[in-house]
Amino acid sequence: MTRLILEPTSVAQWQALVQEAQAACGCNLDEALESYLVFLLMRFADKPHCTARIMAEDFLNSCLAQGADRIDLLRDVGDHCLLFSGLFPQLAERRLVRISYFVNVGRASYRQLSDVLDHGWARVYGNISEAFIVLMDILHAMRGLGGQALLTPIQALELWQETGSRRCYRQLCDGGSITPTPGPRSSH
Repeated sequence: MTRLILEPTSVAQWQALVQEAQAACGCNLDEALESYLVFLLMRFADKPHCTARIMAEDFLNSCLAQGADRIDLLRDVGDHCLLFSGLFPQLAERRLVRISYFVNVGRASYRQLSDVLDHGWARVYGNISEAFIVLMDILHAMRGLGGQALLTPIQALELWQETGSRRCYRQLCDGGSITPTPGPRSSH
């Protein structure tokens, strides 16, 4: 049984969970990325309906929008894709797409945000786009803190080959049943 994390505030509780997941992944996010992830989790913790969205349609709508609407839509698409790929990867299977679909759409959304925003926020969203795989791995670790793997070996193999996910690679190696070899779509 995993230990119960009790912190004085919801922010502190989410932060403790994110830090525990970082330790499980063997990585340390900088303060900006960690804060973004904590507040993302807080913002969506009470919104179970968020999984009903169609990301390709939302992404297209964000590309067609102007001004503040475009910024809000791009951020929402990126955030939802990060949550879907990290916390709800089974959603990809139900929608008959690969988990990397959410990774690609999410990274593109954050990258576009970095292109349209001022210097300070551009850097933040550019960093999120670059660190998307690490953030996804941390969310996988959060779901796996109870000891069981979030992904099937096939899902882990595909996601590792398509995104370079270190957590998926470790899952494959630790499982012992599959020896991962780089595929044609492997990227680091």
